[in-house]
Amino acid sequence: MVGRALQWSRWFVLIAVVCALAGSIALLVYEAIVIVGDVAATLHMRPVTPKLAKTVAVGLIEALDVFLIAIVAQVISLGLYVLFIDETMPLPRWLRIGDLDDLKSHLVSSVIAVLAVLFMREAVAWDGSRDLLGFGAALALVIAALSLYLAVKGKH
Repeated sequence: MVGRALQWSRWFVLIAVVCALAGSIALLVYEAIVIVGDVAATLHMRPVTPKLAKTVAVGLIEALDVFLIAIVAQVISLGLYVLFIDETMPLPRWLRIGDLDDLKSHLVSSVIAVLAVLFMREAVAWDGSRDLLGFGAALALVIAALSLYLAVKGKH
């Protein structure tokens, strides 16, 4: 009886799967709308200056950051679905998830990419008033720690 209830309880993971997927889709659609609006606004701006180009570049980098986060949510949704609901779901080799450690590795890899984009955004927008070196060093330490985790995990 308890075993059957526990086996059935795996379906509650569908709540997380659906919510992560809905969040991913919402972020993708929202940011696509933002980009279209920004492009339309940029086309109407005159004169085109280097400062405007820098502003557009920062906006694009921010959009890429949101897209990466949306993709992370989608990967988590897929991973949870495969782990708890349907392990036979066909996925590309690079997205195959065999256990929760594989899902964590995908998440950590994605976090590294998001942190790199975050630093790139700050570097492009840098106006000399903030401590970019300290920010970059802090991010580098976090990225190094996460990379070490991936390297150690890969050896086991």
